[in-house]
Amino acid sequence: MALLNAMGSNLQAQEKNIYERNCIPCHLYLPSSLERMFMNYLKTYSGEQTFKASLKVFLKNPTEKDSLMSNMFIEHFSVKDRSQLSDEELDEAIDIYWKTYDVRKKLH
Repeated sequence: MALLNAMGSNLQAQEKNIYERNCIPCHLYLPSSLERMFMNYLKTYSGEQTFKASLKVFLKNPTEKDSLMSNMFIEHFSVKDRSQLSDEELDEAIDIYWKTYDVRKKLH
């Protein structure tokens, strides 16, 4: 039975995409949701290309100076660690993130 449970858990992990495996788990316990962070990025970098490029630069080298989070948030949770994902993996995860919260599809 334990082997079946382990196989099931492994299969579920494989079925998740790179965004679900690498982004969501780290953000589950933060007071600011991924959707809210998306809106902050969208407000600051309005276009899809600038949004994605800016987020990728930040994820590759996160600094307090470049963070869009409030000082109070950073004091409590610090700046995230540098992403260990490759450029291609980051692009894929950011594309999924964009598609998940893209407000344009909600305007139709």
